[in-house]
Amino acid sequence: MQVPAPFEYERATTVDQAIGLLERLGSTARLVAGGHSLLPMMKLRLANFDYLIDINDLHAELGYIRPGRDEMRIGALTRHRELLESAQLAAAFPIFADAERVIADPVVRNRGTLGGSLCQADPSEDLSAVCTTLDASCVIRGPGGAERVVSMEEFHVGPYETAVGDAEMLVEIRLPVRPGGGSAYEKVERRAGDWAVVSAGAAVWLDGGAIADARVGLAAVGPNTAGIPEISAALRGQEPTESLFEQAGAIAARSCEPVTDQRGSAEYKRHLAAELTKRALRRAVERARS
Repeated sequence: MQVPAPFEYERATTVDQAIGLLERLGSTARLVAGGHSLLPMMKLRLANFDYLIDINDLHAELGYIRPGRDEMRIGALTRHRELLESAQLAAAFPIFADAERVIADPVVRNRGTLGGSLCQADPSEDLSAVCTTLDASCVIRGPGGAERVVSMEEFHVGPYETAVGDAEMLVEIRLPVRPGGGSAYEKVERRAGDWAVVSAGAAVWLDGGAIADARVGLAAVGPNTAGIPEISAALRGQEPTESLFEQAGAIAARSCEPVTDQRGSAEYKRHLAAELTKRALRRAVERARS
C-alpha cells in the first residue's frame, strides 16, 4: 500500500496567510489545491514535505476570469471546469477549450487548477503548452504583497521546477489580447485523459489576410514546454498556405528534444511534433478568419 510520509496539515483562508505560512515554514511546506499530481508523488515518496497548506478556501479570491481590453486575467485557483465552461475565454482563446477537453477526467477537472498545473511544471503538461503558446505572463506574490511578473519562459526553470520561491505563490496568469487572433490545440495520447505523447498549441494573428504574428508551443518533447521562435519568424508576413504549414512542421520536428520512452520513440515523437504543429496552425488560421 502506497502512503505518504507523515506531514502536518494547515488550512489558509487568505493569500497573505498562505504566504505567511510559506515564509515561516520554508522549503518544508507545499501548497495544495487539487493535489492530483502532488499527492501521487508523495504516496510514491518521490516528494516529501513536513507541511501541506490547503488553499482551497482561496478560490473566492483567486478563482476568476476577467476579460479586459488589452489582456485577460485568470486567477491561479480557477478550476479546469471553469476554464472549459467560460464562454468569454473560449471566444478570445479557443485553445483553452481544446486543451481542457483532453485533460484527465471530470473528477480532476472539477478540482484541479490552472496554477497547480503550471506550478507542477511537468514537461507533458497541457496548460503549460497553452500558456506558452499565448505568450502568457505569470504574477508571483511574495511577503508584504510584493509582486513580480515573469514570462512563461522565465517561469519554467526546468522539469518540475519553477521561478516561484519558497515564500511565494503564483496568483494570476495574464494573457495579451490582440485583434485578428485564432488559436488551437492538438494532442496525441495513449488513452483518453492521459498525459500527452506529444501536443502542440498554435496561435496566429492575421492582418489583411497575412500572418502578422504566430506562436507555437510544444509539450512532451523536451525538458519543458517550449515556444519555437524560429516558427514565428518564418510565418510573420506570409500568406497562410499548406506549404507554409509544412515548413513550420519541419522546424518543430528539428527544434524539439524528445526521448524514447514507453510512450514512443524519439523519431515517432518528432513526426508527431511536425504533424500536430501543422494541424494546430491550420485550425488556428481558420478560426482567425472566422
